[in-house]
Amino acid sequence: IPALATERRLAQRLREHLEEEQLLDGRYQLQQVPGGCVALPVLEEKLSQLCLPLEMPCELVWIQQDPVPSRASRWRAPAQKLRDELRRLLGRSWLEELERDVPHTWQRHGDLVLLSEDSFRAALWESLGPALWETVASALGARRVARRGRVLPDGMRTPSVTLLLGQDGWVEHVDNGIRYTFDVTKCMFSPGNITEKLRVASLPCSGEVLVDLYAGIGYFTLPFLVHAGAAFVHACEWNVHAVEALCRALALNGVQDRCRIHHGDSRQLELRDTADRVNLGLLPSSEEGWPVACRVLKKDTGGVLHIHHNVETRPAPPLLLPAEWGSPEAQHPVEDSVKETVGTRIRPEWQRWAEATAMRIQRLLVELHGRPWHTRVLHIEAVKSYAPHVHHLVLDLKCQPALP
Repeated sequence: IPALATERRLAQRLREHLEEEQLLDGRYQLQQVPGGCVALPVLEEKLSQLCLPLEMPCELVWIQQDPVPSRASRWRAPAQKLRDELRRLLGRSWLEELERDVPHTWQRHGDLVLLSEDSFRAALWESLGPALWETVASALGARRVARRGRVLPDGMRTPSVTLLLGQDGWVEHVDNGIRYTFDVTKCMFSPGNITEKLRVASLPCSGEVLVDLYAGIGYFTLPFLVHAGAAFVHACEWNVHAVEALCRALALNGVQDRCRIHHGDSRQLELRDTADRVNLGLLPSSEEGWPVACRVLKKDTGGVLHIHHNVETRPAPPLLLPAEWGSPEAQHPVEDSVKETVGTRIRPEWQRWAEATAMRIQRLLVELHGRPWHTRVLHIEAVKSYAPHVHHLVLDLKCQPALP
């Protein structure tokens, strides 16, 4: 199917449906193919059971080149190699209870692998010294090894990461053609925001001035600059380590001349009447930034706010199957201005939160400027499930002063 950002999300929903029907080949992942399309790997022996939905521009294709292995497949071989190497290293000391200490998955950032906090906790591992981490690095094809701990409750989500092999925690991560860089011992990288970063990259921001109130290492600042065509971004961040990472990433991507970093508490930002668009990417709520966002919007023309929030949701009804997409009975009665997340219902709790937020922002704008303003819900985006029955949502809210 076509590989635009919205279609990629739709492809993911279709993949989930095909997985339920046990038609997908789990050894391979979604893959871009010539013609700007995305291919879903279907088991050859089950092609006769495949029924493609008429509502989607799908077709069967044969991928001539080697298909791309799934993440699970890519991990399986190194994970087994790691276990084999550890058994050889320990010899007779290998015990079955050590198995639970050996990681099944890990994060990879260039030549550094970041292990989970529950990896290699048994006392026997510590007795191996540097030989253990050299074995881990060799088996996983890395040169540096680090282990993640609990995130510190310091308001900056500072990671507790121990560098086990290597002298430097700086890594580079390429995502959607954008180069991010950060020190894994001082900054976190959140891979779960990829769909929102893709969506931000596709927004029509040419010529616009944007304020990113919680810039971090540049999760959204960089897509706005590199792909969305923003003319200028004011990036606000109070973590000195994230500021350093963002400075480096701006230079890596050649956009440093179109960004100014404001180091400090964004609630104290002195900008006024500046932005065509404001990004409020803070969880669980960006509510403390709403007054600032209203102040920095252009007072004569207004603009768009992208408001992130965790919204609690009742257990969801059954997922829409592809055959139901587009059918009248599958549409939840919401305002025409609100676009549905592809393959996902706009749930009542989401709609109520969006409408309540729009009203509160409107009141803030009226109090600030002393004249009427209008707010309009443009879009509600479900980024991910943050916890059981809690969804990370983004509200795109249009804000404009009323005409005299």
